[in-house]
Amino acid sequence: MANFSASDLTLFSEQILRALGVAEAKARLTAAALVAASLRGVDSHGMQLLPFYVEQIESGDMDAVADGHVVSESGCCLLFDGENGIGQGVAGVCCEHAIRLARQYGAGVVVARESNHFGAAAYWAQKISAAGQIGIVTCNASSLVPPWQGREPRLGTNPICMSVPGPWLLDMATTTVAAGKVFKARINGQPTIPHGWALDSSGVPTNDTEEAWKGMLMPLGGYKGTGLAMLADILSAVLGGGAMGKEIGSLRVRGRRLRVSQTFLAIDISRFIPVEEFRARMEQRVAEVKSAAPAPGYDEVLVAGDPEWRTERERERHGIPVHDGTWERLLQIAERLSVPVPVRC
Repeated sequence: MANFSASDLTLFSEQILRALGVAEAKARLTAAALVAASLRGVDSHGMQLLPFYVEQIESGDMDAVADGHVVSESGCCLLFDGENGIGQGVAGVCCEHAIRLARQYGAGVVVARESNHFGAAAYWAQKISAAGQIGIVTCNASSLVPPWQGREPRLGTNPICMSVPGPWLLDMATTTVAAGKVFKARINGQPTIPHGWALDSSGVPTNDTEEAWKGMLMPLGGYKGTGLAMLADILSAVLGGGAMGKEIGSLRVRGRRLRVSQTFLAIDISRFIPVEEFRARMEQRVAEVKSAAPAPGYDEVLVAGDPEWRTERERERHGIPVHDGTWERLLQIAERLSVPVPVRC
């Protein structure tokens, strides 16, 4: 495992995407989103994803040049067709629309269909909160999760994210862990994963990485995870007329489009209270929660966003670690596309 600076990895990722025909602005946005996830320690949604995107583009499963288009706009609601374009490009446009609509109407709801993987949902929710609004982002995903009491996959990891101005950021899969954590373990030759992450193909809990790769992910909190996954499904695919369930493809399987749907909700805080007052109240609320005495075995109380912000500060100083399996795949791509390789920190 080697460390690289965020700026070097961003340029490296952008050059790979440009070599595949992705437009400069879209390549830069995609690279920035991937590196931002790695910088925050969310490696499952960072540099590890780039080889999958390359495979999608080179196989024709994803359109490197599609820009998408607005299907309809009515009041604060907008429906967008991603035209199978790169997910980060779709998300960037949809965030801009959501922010615009929220400024005009107080709230903006944008649903995108026929999109692709957009990296970490937090990157897009933070785009909205940076505009002084509350950002809520959901999406559906490949069927890798059995419903509660089932043993066949019917749901995706279906993340739910909320970002606000202030020291709090929730970004969670509706499974115990994101699928990318299992992928990361397999790519990097780790034979086992923690208990509670996954099920084998028969629906039996397993910590064997290969069995988990062939099997399914564990829903978060039993029936509650299934309910939250359905919530994300309804707000994105069902509402937007997008692909659902088994109609959705997979990052791992070639020969079909991914076809995921995503929802971007922006709420204009200033319609309720001034943004600075909201921020101060958030700081007060977070401080109150964190003032609780730590339980035995813990040194402090953390809130959503704390671990990632700490990792971000650490990696800004010492570089972003890229695991050997991921780096080897990236080196092979760079050599094939004649892209210069960054120097390790």
